[in-house]
Amino acid sequence: MYSRIHIMGASGAGTSTLGRALAEHLPHVHLDSDDYFWEHKYTRQTELTERLRTIQRDLDQQEPYILSGAVCGWGDGLRPRFDLVVFLRIPPEIRLERLRMRENERYGADSLPGGSMYQEVQTFMEWAALYDTAGPEVRSRVLHEEWMSHLQCPVLRLEEDMTVAARVEAVLREYDAKTIQ
Repeated sequence: MYSRIHIMGASGAGTSTLGRALAEHLPHVHLDSDDYFWEHKYTRQTELTERLRTIQRDLDQQEPYILSGAVCGWGDGLRPRFDLVVFLRIPPEIRLERLRMRENERYGADSLPGGSMYQEVQTFMEWAALYDTAGPEVRSRVLHEEWMSHLQCPVLRLEEDMTVAARVEAVLREYDAKTIQ
């Protein structure tokens, strides 16, 4: 049985959504790396030592778990804590449109030109657009591929635009195949 699942991918690929959905089908608790990374969501990062202490404590206490979101760079030492990694990738144009819609839902008119969050949203969208083309200096596909190359566990790649239900079904098939062995 996979008791320590990590779901990773670009911002907007659906890692948190899949993590929550899987937790409805499995006896796993869902944790999200953003809750450890950010002291104040999207504006102030948690200090690295505190972030690692807290996530390690929770992973120790919460097994079985599903951790969604990337920990590349700051959580490289967590690799041995996963027995299955699910890598999500969707076409960039779909992912970026999802992010635009999410930011609009999150901030409303404040995300539009002249709004109080407009510049922050633009900076975030520029950063998110780099995922498929940037090198390992930012959260990118290159960084994720390099990070996954050091894993000792299986990686399930879901690299197409799929519904949440189809993604859940694919992970459950992998989960059930492991449970039967």
